[in-house]
Amino acid sequence: MLNSVRRRETQLLFGFAKRRKRKKGAGRKPKDLVNGAGVSHLRRPAVVRRFPLHVTVRMRGEVYGLRSGRCFRVLKRAFAAARAKFGMRLCHFAVMGNHIHFLVEAEDSAALARGMKGLGVRMAKALNRVMGRRGAVYADRYHLRVCRTPTQTARALEYVRANARKHGLIRGGLDPYSSWVARDVVVAARSWMLAEGWRRARGP
Repeated sequence: MLNSVRRRETQLLFGFAKRRKRKKGAGRKPKDLVNGAGVSHLRRPAVVRRFPLHVTVRMRGEVYGLRSGRCFRVLKRAFAAARAKFGMRLCHFAVMGNHIHFLVEAEDSAALARGMKGLGVRMAKALNRVMGRRGAVYADRYHLRVCRTPTQTARALEYVRANARKHGLIRGGLDPYSSWVARDVVVAARSWMLAEGWRRARGP
């Protein structure tokens, strides 16, 4: 009887503790609380010359107002200087408030990486001078989508062209903060897909 009582006492003493409720905000934090967890670091899709590329870059929280006159002026100069460098060609763009869409062509993945790095450096220097700040302007890695068919290319063109309307920045007509108006800072497409193939896209 005495042994039985001792066993029960031992079980009470060393029994499992009650599970505590998880505190709000506990656990591993995103790498950037202001700018979000960011673009996946999985391997990017392969880049080949014949496929146009839809590239999106998002700015850090303190880098804003890209559609203001002073920011857009320096961005246009950065685009013009980097429009045909390192094997990458900048064919279209649309500047939003805190992100930018590009349609580019590149010889290969290395050319895209070099071209986007060069473009990013020019943009950072220009925007930092305007805003009186230092450091990176991108919130994270750029997002890449490869357009492998005329339909995908046509959709990317329409997406970039109409993005300002989607965000409520314009009501109609062409976006003045895009390459459809600022044509002098981009180059003509060379790939068949982006130059004319998109016209053969299938309907919805």
